[in-house]
Amino acid sequence: MALKIGNIPQFINQVKVETAKVVWPTGRQTMMTTLMVIIMTTILGVFFFGIDHIFSLIVKMLLSLAA
Repeated sequence: MALKIGNIPQFINQVKVETAKVVWPTGRQTMMTTLMVIIMTTILGVFFFGIDHIFSLIVKMLLSLAA
């Protein structure tokens, strides 16, 4: 749907109405979500580092057999 120049004030009012419906998280909810993201990112980083290290050792072992 194309926005016509005459509809700009109506569009701004609709944006204000929709923004008023937004339920913002509390500070505690934001901190808990941030903490969970940091924890999960760290766990996944360590996990993938370990998997990468294991595959690296396997590749090195296979390459040493071919030499």
